[in-house]
Amino acid sequence: MSDKPILTRKENQIGFITLNRPEAMNTFTPEFADQLDQALWDMEKADDVRVIVINAAGQHFCTGISLDQFKNKNYREYRKFLDGIDAFYHTLADLNKPTIASVQGFALANGAGLSFACDLTVAAESSTFGTTAINVGLICLGPAAPMIKIIGKKKTMEMVLTGDMINAAEAEKLGLVNKVVADDDLEAETLKLAQKLVAKSPIALRIGKEGLRRLEDVPYHQGLESMDDLFAALCATHDAEEGVQAFLEKRKPNWKEH
Repeated sequence: MSDKPILTRKENQIGFITLNRPEAMNTFTPEFADQLDQALWDMEKADDVRVIVINAAGQHFCTGISLDQFKNKNYREYRKFLDGIDAFYHTLADLNKPTIASVQGFALANGAGLSFACDLTVAAESSTFGTTAINVGLICLGPAAPMIKIIGKKKTMEMVLTGDMINAAEAEKLGLVNKVVADDDLEAETLKLAQKLVAKSPIALRIGKEGLRRLEDVPYHQGLESMDDLFAALCATHDAEEGVQAFLEKRKPNWKEH
């Protein structure tokens, strides 16, 4: 197991945040989420960082929240849990510095949400994206907050309700990804984009981000808080626990609609 779920380094005014739970497909736990959020704020405050890159160790970017977290909690406990797990959505929306997700392998559920919530995303051509929680009796409402602003209601509804996965080319076509590159070129192409931004005026980048935020017509935080209220309520139901358990046991779930 990895000693540190999140690794950081700084190089030539670029701050790198590496998801470092490769043995668990970089899934979210409370510790992982807390360290990710703290790393983002540390990079935001660092005078020697102008651009933030989020990448991942191992074969996959991130496959969402660790399923072992979905048990033995009531609504209030799930709501508190999600405050920590989904903190990065709020943080990424508040940062003044540009953020770039560098994605390989699977980016699913909250992992997809993490890549979508970054300002820019570079994806390996073999990467796969999906809001797949519906397939285990949950629902990707956190990822839906950035998605609906990027691709609109119809496609967000389709992806969230079906749990279908899409390849990098389709994600680029939808606007969820900025650039698709050869797998072997992912690191170099991400670095090239980060270096391009580093060369720009820091204050222009900051003001540009603020201006784009003001153009959004739906309050982001209000929407995300509402999504977490609903998700916490779902997590506390029988069907949510049954869906996770059935997936882990590799059997068909027995839905009871409560």
